[in-house]
Amino acid sequence: MTTAGTGRLARAKINLYLHVTGKRADGYHLLDSLIVFAEAGDLLRVAPADDLTLAIDGPFAEGLASEADNLVLRAARTLAAEAGVSPQGRIHLTKSLPIASGIGGGSADAAATLLELCRLWQTDIPAGRLQEMALALGADVPVCVDGRPAFIGGIGEEIVPAGRLPEAWLVLVNPKVPTPTPQVFKARRGDFSLPARWQTPPADFEALIAYLAACRNDLTEPAITVAPAVADVLAAIAATKGCRLARLSGSGATCFGLYGSAADAEAAQAEILRQQPGWWAVAARIAG
Repeated sequence: MTTAGTGRLARAKINLYLHVTGKRADGYHLLDSLIVFAEAGDLLRVAPADDLTLAIDGPFAEGLASEADNLVLRAARTLAAEAGVSPQGRIHLTKSLPIASGIGGGSADAAATLLELCRLWQTDIPAGRLQEMALALGADVPVCVDGRPAFIGGIGEEIVPAGRLPEAWLVLVNPKVPTPTPQVFKARRGDFSLPARWQTPPADFEALIAYLAACRNDLTEPAITVAPAVADVLAAIAATKGCRLARLSGSGATCFGLYGSAADAEAAQAEILRQQPGWWAVAARIAG
């Protein structure tokens, strides 16, 4: 996760593949997934203040307006309690990612809050303890704190660095329809999948595409059952020039296309929005 100007970019989290490998006795599903981050996301800024406040603006701010105690504020209070400091700070979140859309927006915001407030409050929390706090906030928060390409396992708490990926570009597309994660998992049928982790990162873009072609997102069909528009999004992405892979991220409804150049990705974004002006779409490079 990188600092952008005077704030921190809470980057979109993308599941390049997602295999459901089992289910725990408590009902949580076990996953194997390759996570990358896009150079696109929400922007979080913090400043000194006498109390703790959160202001939200941006294209998707309205979706958080009714939350009296959202994940950002919970992250701030959790860190303050751990550090033994008073929870003070003015937090400003520009919400550019769709809400609950399979790209970890809320988790990335919480991770950015932890990191920015550690800086503001000059706290020295050990990395392992920070990851424990992140996991208590949500299964996707730890990998967002780490901010690098990684394989995740368990329910998200197992993080294994994936190494540096070859340069590639994404187009993220969301039809602005909800796909609640519990409903998607409930709709899942069939056997569990095996992990698909590499030992060595692909040497180039073509090798990355070949590797991902042998993987999948096991939540695609259940997501389409919950939100049929997901199938339309996948078809629209796949039809764009230069798209080498179209896939669902997480439990959706955001899908992505993979491209070998920025020009192809930007042209694809423009074409999709020309055909579907009511959708959300952004082109971005894969970070790191």
